[in-house]
Parts: sequence; C-alpha cells; structure tokens
Amino acid sequence: MTGSRSGWAGKGQGTVDVEEHADASLTFSESGRFHLVGATESIAFRNVFRWTPTQDAIALSHERRGAAAAVRLFELIPADPGDTADWVARDAHQCAADRYRARLTLAYDGFDLEWIIEGPRKNERLHYRYR
Repeated sequence: MTGSRSGWAGKGQGTVDVEEHADASLTFSESGRFHLVGATESIAFRNVFRWTPTQDAIALSHERRGAAAAVRLFELIPADPGDTADWVARDAHQCAADRYRARLTLAYDGFDLEWIIEGPRKNERLHYRYR
C-alpha cells in the first residue's frame, strides 16, 4: 500500500513456537528475518501473540514486552455467523492515530492473518501465513 511512513515494504519468513496454557489460550512466539525491498541485508524480528478463546470470539493480545505488559488488540469473530472459515476484528485497535484491523482465514493446512493498518503514519497491509 502507498502512503506509509514506516518503510516496512518487503517479505519475511520465520518460525513460530506455540505454547498452550491452562486457560486454553495459545502463545505464538515468532522470530525470523524480514527483507526490505531494495535492501541487501535482512532485519531480525520477534513477536509474541496470545490467542484466547472466549464464548463467541478469539481475543488477540500482543505480548512482545511480556505477559504483564500485554496489549489487547481485538476480538476476532466469524465474518458470517453461519461460517467459521473467516474471522474479522469485532472492533479496530487504535494505537495513537493508527487503526489496526485483521481478517483470519482458515486454510486446509493452517491459517492466514491479514492486518490492515491505516493512519497518518501507516498505510499497510501485512499478510501472515501460519503453516
């Protein structure tokens, strides 16, 4: 997408370590390398996301700075009440003036998570493939 001031255009690849917790939540500890368009060197990345099932949704939190400093992002709900293959953010997550939304789509061998980030600093579409 055009108009982003973050400079994050490129492609990354990494691994995910999954940990299951007593409350049925899953922690995804992600790490890998991101290759910026036009750059010769790649950049290391690390993220931690917690996926927590609720009665009618899946709550997603960002725990990069630890569970005690978790940032609740949003709840994903079925896009169509009769179909659980596509999930969307119930409400957008506001981070300063930037707005984060997401769509999760189930695949036969995992799922895709598409992030849409819009605001004065960012205009980005990120596509995560979990396989």
